[in-house]
Amino acid sequence: TCHPYLIIICMCLSPRCVYEQYVQPCLVELFATAMFVFVGCASVIGSVGIAGAVQPALAHGLALGVLIMVFGKISGGHFNPAVSLSVYLCGGMKLILLVPYVLAQISGGMIGAGLARAMYPADLYSASLGGAFQPMSSELAKCMLGEVMMTLIVTMVVCMGAVNSQTSTPGAAFCIGLIVSANIFAGGLTSGACMNPARAFGPAVVANHWSHHWIYWVGPLCGALLTVSFIRYCVVLRTRG
Repeated sequence: TCHPYLIIICMCLSPRCVYEQYVQPCLVELFATAMFVFVGCASVIGSVGIAGAVQPALAHGLALGVLIMVFGKISGGHFNPAVSLSVYLCGGMKLILLVPYVLAQISGGMIGAGLARAMYPADLYSASLGGAFQPMSSELAKCMLGEVMMTLIVTMVVCMGAVNSQTSTPGAAFCIGLIVSANIFAGGLTSGACMNPARAFGPAVVANHWSHHWIYWVGPLCGALLTVSFIRYCVVLRTRG
């Protein structure tokens, strides 16, 4: 008879197990990020000429909440490199998945932005920069601060509501979608309230619009690191599983 540990090792190395643990989550991140960015870009393109941020705020928040609820059990429902970084540093995912997740999210962002471009007329697409972000060029420091703070809030909700077993809640998906909408209402007129490098990168590639694009990487990643620092040093962290 085989040793029990040998049986476990063989099961973990089986093709089905490898697919479910490593391949399937990355495919889900790719697919769901594409859907999220598609909805986000389409909501911006479709709101050309409409004052305020109601349409983009509701579209981003609702789409994100639903996608997390549907796919969260498979991949964790990140759809955002900043979220993946904070979840990894808080012990909520394996290091081996971090880079594949980020690559899948970036690829999904480009696919979603491309689909949004294919759906709308060229004049609307050009007028909205295809859903790409355009910060206030005279207030870059304020835009950066906004991206840091808004991403800090989002990643805090993710890590405390979904990763930390002591504070996790079944309503995490709803809470994450709600805080994204709230942040867009709060900061949409300054930096655009991106909070997600994949959401910024996709339409930047498709529309070839790179104005101050670095803000949408540096800001969210700094916000994620601040979240991790706070949780690691100020909160009793107990990851699920």
